[in-house]
Amino acid sequence: MRLTSIHTYPIKGCHRLDHDGAFVHQWGLAGDRRWMVVDADGVGVTQRETTRLVDLRASVRPGGLSLRADGQPDLDVPEPAGGEPVAVRTFRSRTFPVPALPAGQAADDWLGALLGRPVRLVWLAQPTRHLAAGTREHDTGDQVSFADAYPVLLANAASLDALNDWLAEAGEEPVPMTRFRPNLVVDGAPAWAEDDWVGRRLRIGDRMFQAAGPCDRCVVTTTDQETGVRTKEPLRTLGRHRNIKQKLLFGLNLVPLDSGPLAVDAPIVVAP
Repeated sequence: MRLTSIHTYPIKGCHRLDHDGAFVHQWGLAGDRRWMVVDADGVGVTQRETTRLVDLRASVRPGGLSLRADGQPDLDVPEPAGGEPVAVRTFRSRTFPVPALPAGQAADDWLGALLGRPVRLVWLAQPTRHLAAGTREHDTGDQVSFADAYPVLLANAASLDALNDWLAEAGEEPVPMTRFRPNLVVDGAPAWAEDDWVGRRLRIGDRMFQAAGPCDRCVVTTTDQETGVRTKEPLRTLGRHRNIKQKLLFGLNLVPLDSGPLAVDAPIVVAP
């Protein structure tokens, strides 16, 4: 097995960045989901509620971000220096707020124009705990960015091939891996082999990860990541074939166990 691609999402819900390599921190890949758009209540605005986020291109630069979107001027956003943090939540259902720093009015106005609603951009200066201790079998402690639950998401290319075979049998169009917004994509493993990796350790290149559990998928997978067009697939087909304990599973959540560089083409070894 080998690692075939690496991806990050600087602002939660934004268009992906593709990389030949990335630095792995215990909270996730460098530059991945340290920023988030929030509403007036401090709750994250994601593709679950607005597909306009696929138009948001954010790239990390030293000390901040550069924002791009069709029809809008580019905007450089510095990492907030000082100021009072605000309490935010990645989802409305979560009762465990985390402190984040406001990016400022210029960024808020720019994103408000893109999304057509009042919003704020915030920066997570220090990765922190999002869920109370004991709520998950594999607790990540205080090492989480603005990711949904775990620092890193891995996907298996063969599993996508199997899913696309099911879609073809149903007369539906295939979907690309981008629908699942992974950080790491692997090749050379059988379809759904990742189900058997849960609870085990993976060495990817020189980095070690704990396989924390399968990823339960949501409506974001039905959104074309280039156009924002939303359909019913692949969730409907996952519901027929990958509905396990009332969760539609695709992908594997990982927790980094060390820090350091990681590159495409790295070999992958799963511990017994």
